[in-house]
Amino acid sequence: MKKLTAGSLLISAALTLSGCSDTEVGEVSLGVFTTKDIKLEIVQDPDISGVSCHIAHVEANLDFADPSDMSIACRQTGPITKAMIDQIDRSKGGEVIFKASKSILFKSLKVRRIFDAKNKTLIYVSYSTKEVNGSHKHSLSTVPLWGNPVWQQLDEPSPSS
Repeated sequence: MKKLTAGSLLISAALTLSGCSDTEVGEVSLGVFTTKDIKLEIVQDPDISGVSCHIAHVEANLDFADPSDMSIACRQTGPITKAMIDQIDRSKGGEVIFKASKSILFKSLKVRRIFDAKNKTLIYVSYSTKEVNGSHKHSLSTVPLWGNPVWQQLDEPSPSS
């Protein structure tokens, strides 16, 4: 009978737990000779419940850090109301709506929402917090409010004006 070492138990537990995510909706293997997979996750905007973002990122199962590459696609998947838009951060830097660790040392994937008031569009940018080869990896997606009832409501003066 083969004796298991602490290292092999740790690796086995990490591989088992890596598939345990409520947000994971898919996985694409990058081949038999690699420990890297593309993970597909769903992120709901916590303030704009009518927006869903799908993020694709590489997970390196046996490395201390995952690659920084990722992509994002956000779409309207439900109602968006003026009350939702009124409560979000409208500063130029917006706000982080999602964060996931990508290494054991300080690297993370973040998704930030920024509101373009002039064009009435929600902007979602995913990015790595660690520079790689002179570049911070990032990806962008937008959700225009055109065709949504909130479009006209944003033109109306607020009751406090």
